[in-house]
Amino acid sequence: MKPHIYTDTSVIGGVYDIEFKEWSNKIITEFEKGNKIIVISDLTLRELEEAPDQVKNVLNRIPNKNKEFIELNDEAKKLANKYIADENISNKYIVDAQHIAIATVYKVDVVVSWNFKHIVNLDKIRIYNSINLKHGYHQIEIRSPREVLNEE
Repeated sequence: MKPHIYTDTSVIGGVYDIEFKEWSNKIITEFEKGNKIIVISDLTLRELEEAPDQVKNVLNRIPNKNKEFIELNDEAKKLANKYIADENISNKYIVDAQHIAIATVYKVDVVVSWNFKHIVNLDKIRIYNSINLKHGYHQIEIRSPREVLNEE
């Protein structure tokens, strides 16, 4: 079964970022080939509305059969608020918490991001997962794109 990978805006924009373009392009290529399924939320699509056209067009490279769209529903909003209520995740980073909550609620295989401060961060991952377990959800894998590539 192909892994379903929740991809945040940083990975999509990373295609044009000097620091991240090599790895962002490699994972986008894996989505294009159908080796992996990209999971995109309405939250990510809203964030992309503010991006330059070249970044918006990255998703057009990926065939629809290799894309899955999910939504920030009430359950994910409530879970994100639980991350914030823990007080280890600041309310000003609610969008980051919502990305994790969406991926958790929809049971994606892994979240990929270049956000090392609030998402791909060992302390934050532990917080997300402890709250997930406390409220009956599974633990969520959170990685950088480089960590989920099938390199030869």
